[in-house]
Amino acid sequence: MVTRHTRLEELIVRHNTLGQAKFYVEHLGADFGDYLVENEAYARSLRTTVQALEAWGRYQIIDRQMLSNFVFSPLDIVVALGQDGMVANTMKYLEGQPLIGLNPEPSRWDGVLLPFEPADLPKVLSDTANGTRPVKSVTMAQAKLSDGQTLRAVNDLFIGPRSHTSALYEISYAGKTEFQSSSGLIVSTGLGSTAWMKSVVTGSMAIAEAVGVRADNFGYEPTPWDAPMLEFAVREPFPSRASQTTLIYGQFGTNDPLRIRSRMPDNGVIFSDGIEADFLRFTAGMEATITISSTRGQLVT
Repeated sequence: MVTRHTRLEELIVRHNTLGQAKFYVEHLGADFGDYLVENEAYARSLRTTVQALEAWGRYQIIDRQMLSNFVFSPLDIVVALGQDGMVANTMKYLEGQPLIGLNPEPSRWDGVLLPFEPADLPKVLSDTANGTRPVKSVTMAQAKLSDGQTLRAVNDLFIGPRSHTSALYEISYAGKTEFQSSSGLIVSTGLGSTAWMKSVVTGSMAIAEAVGVRADNFGYEPTPWDAPMLEFAVREPFPSRASQTTLIYGQFGTNDPLRIRSRMPDNGVIFSDGIEADFLRFTAGMEATITISSTRGQLVT
């Protein structure tokens, strides 16, 4: 079972005591009561979930910060109690084990990846173990560096600078290669096409319309979660004598990977699903090959 810290718990870690955390939040004019409500709802859901697991059999609880170092058994059933993002962050470290997403507070979280509540867990666990519960297949992306390091993504990969500077790189796609300078690239899966990629495309079209380019027939359609393809978009490409802007958006599959070679001396990174702390260094000369992962996520539904 994978858990997370609530906002209140993170504040107490930062400010040492509950009283100091309350003073900090209220000093800024925010509602500290909302932090208390969220924390209690999560604690209540955690108690219900643990009771179900104790009745089921052997289990282990880990914090999501430990995911990158935890070794899952091929026979594990994995339960994630948290927001959609935590389900995605858990899935990319699995090797096809079934993943059950539990919504700790349905009135607060939409729960696209959280189809169940803690009270549903006994039945869902039994059905999953017996193979009678439906499972939705999720396509994942993978970045593999020339030194052998790999990183998966359930939603999206970011390739670019660690800070707010320009990313310099060489991009190869669909038989073409060019040097680019931008604020980085986004590579999205079908699941991620409803999130960051949608924002990038929507913003680009809004800017185009604002400067007089008509887009009356434009309608962005997200890709199915299990689609055997990925899409990429370059953020804020800059044209110059040394950088081009023709390879800005595209879709690719298993047999035509996207290749990026870094020209950034020391601040290039690749991270996935918004987790900046778990990243690959992407410095000058290193090449990243972006493909569909051979491992697929298995979300219990």
